[in-house]
Amino acid sequence: MTEAVVRLVGVAKTYWRDKTPVPVLEGISLSIEGGEFVALMGPSGSGKSTILNLLAGIDRASAGTVEVAGQNLAAMGESQLAAFRSRHIGFIFQLYNLIPVLTAFENVELPLLLTSLSKAERKKHVLSALDVVGLSDRLDHYPRQLSGGQEQRVAIARAIVTDPTILLADEPTGDLDKKSEEEVLILLKRLNVEFKKTIVMVTHDPKAAATAGRTVLLDKGVLNAKAS
Repeated sequence: MTEAVVRLVGVAKTYWRDKTPVPVLEGISLSIEGGEFVALMGPSGSGKSTILNLLAGIDRASAGTVEVAGQNLAAMGESQLAAFRSRHIGFIFQLYNLIPVLTAFENVELPLLLTSLSKAERKKHVLSALDVVGLSDRLDHYPRQLSGGQEQRVAIARAIVTDPTILLADEPTGDLDKKSEEEVLILLKRLNVEFKKTIVMVTHDPKAAATAGRTVLLDKGVLNAKAS
């Protein structure tokens, strides 16, 4: 049996608006094994993106345990969390978050600048990642010269270039047309099946969720017991 890459036990998250508590997650327990592709679905405000932020160590749980890649994130300081993210987390955003003044190659190379890799090694990794997403012929293009679907594929290349333990995708097809959406979903499925990447994807779209191997439903901060 594959070891769990993600383990949430009794996780709660409460934000504060002035002195008023705003509970977002309540007693979430979830285990995700290595190589799984899990879709998180639920209405807006149900806590889906909060879970991604907890898994990435961007936010901290108010209660409970968050373990990713065998590490308890609550036990880490900020510098340790930054190192953890650079090694284990690849984040894919709805709006791509590419740097406009950098080429596709330079955008994908960004995470590698924090590593000890040489320039030649970085180039090899970047070209490999762009090849995986089918954009080897666009490496010198700037984001403005790319379609939305191509921009998202560059963003996915940036997310995988460090060979992270887990990919966290927050509405990765939410800003794409139908054709680009299909291309991105096929790519994510390929990363999961062929490259054995563990993927956790937040989505509102049942079609996108159907690409995943398992769907977990969130409603008002609580996991649906019928999650499949």
